[in-house]
Amino acid sequence: MAEEGKRVGVAVDFSVCSKKALKWALDNVVRQGDHLILITVHPQHSYESGEMQLWEKTGSPFIPYDDFSNPTIMKKYGVVPDEETLEIVKNAAREKGVVPLLKIFWGDPREKLCESIDSIPLSCLVIGNRGLGTLKRVFLGSVSNHVVNNASCPVTVVR
Repeated sequence: MAEEGKRVGVAVDFSVCSKKALKWALDNVVRQGDHLILITVHPQHSYESGEMQLWEKTGSPFIPYDDFSNPTIMKKYGVVPDEETLEIVKNAAREKGVVPLLKIFWGDPREKLCESIDSIPLSCLVIGNRGLGTLKRVFLGSVSNHVVNNASCPVTVVR
């Protein structure tokens, strides 16, 4: 029996890797009636004041597609979704009947992605992998590695 109305999270930073993860999630996980929740995390120092400070601890409110595809609205959050990602999401909403939402967090992506799983809550999370070599992964840390090892829901890492 299929679970209806899942909350499928996809970590996005609007890079090539996150677009691959989004496409994979839409092809393999998301079904009609599910909520597609795009989660993006910005460094704490990426804002100065105003609305973003209100949401520092809990993340932004859920932002519907009509708002996160509007550059004027997204400017106040300091987020610039790219056209390709917006088109992928728009087509998914139309073809699969999913409800796309965006949630923005500020801070360390490793910690905030794990926190988002419980605070939203998510049924599963799909995350891209930048393919860092061993040396870079040691110095920079792997977001996907941390999330896989600390998440409280199933996590899929897409290369």
